Amino acid sequence: MRILVTGGAGFIGSHVVDAYLESGHDVAVIDTLATGREAYVDPRARLYRVDVASPAVAEVFAQEGPEILNHHAAQASVSVSVKEPVEDARVNALGTINLLEQAVRVGVRRVIFASTGGALYGEPEHIPALEDHPVRPLSPYGTSKYVGELYLGLYRRLHGLRSFILRYANVFGPRQDPFGEAGVVAIFAAAMLAGRAPTIFGDGTQTRDFVYVEDVARANLLATEGDEEGAVHIATGVETTVNEIHQRLATLTGHAAPPAYGPPREGEVYRIALDPTEAARTLGWRPQVDLQAGLQRTAEWFRGR
Repeated sequence: MRILVTGGAGFIGSHVVDAYLESGHDVAVIDTLATGREAYVDPRARLYRVDVASPAVAEVFAQEGPEILNHHAAQASVSVSVKEPVEDARVNALGTINLLEQAVRVGVRRVIFASTGGALYGEPEHIPALEDHPVRPLSPYGTSKYVGELYLGLYRRLHGLRSFILRYANVFGPRQDPFGEAGVVAIFAAAMLAGRAPTIFGDGTQTRDFVYVEDVARANLLATEGDEEGAVHIATGVETTVNEIHQRLATLTGHAAPPAYGPPREGEVYRIALDPTEAARTLGWRPQVDLQAGLQRTAEWFRGR
């Protein structure tokens, strides 16, 4: 199939592009390279340096004529969204609407949308959270991603545009940016290998559901090649504290210094894990790389850099 991947030079998107190419699909990529890297894009994929909220997106759709739109381009930092909510909405809400307009215009038959589970539900009433948990985000990022989901439903009703939503837990693995404000595994691994003490925001007892990026890419492939509609969690269902992530990475990297601690970040939840049962039922997807193996692969990749 002809597939257009937005954010395909980024951390998760580039792994999705790799999975598509390995399965024989024809792939084009839209990415501003603001946080993504051209080096992460397989040369077999065509790269367009375009902002998803720009009118120039129309030219890419006209030239490529994609059958599938895989939408990963996003402002993906909770803390940045709190500081810059207008920019967050421009990219995540208006950018999504712009893409859906073009998808309808050229006859895209299916949209795969990368959403969030970790930032969607606020402090969950039950853990692991199910997909029908009340939506009450604590950040502009969680809000803008949910707006994207709502517009997908609208375009299904108005135009018959079919879609499938993948709500991610905390994705980690090679290629994650260690210099931003998101991605605790990458930030910790890079700091430890450079001999610096990472900073834990809060007391470190906060929990996250960590899922390895290659498992996430496989979920995208399954969602693309099926015809299901709806939303599922791409997650493990397991809570892990930030302190435990620090301890495991310290062992893997040989880092002996204790962490520094800072104040909690505004907009971030304290505890979260997502139930992946529906993804198993709908897509036949289950995580295959456990936390320790994923951390080891990630540490080795950063060490190789």
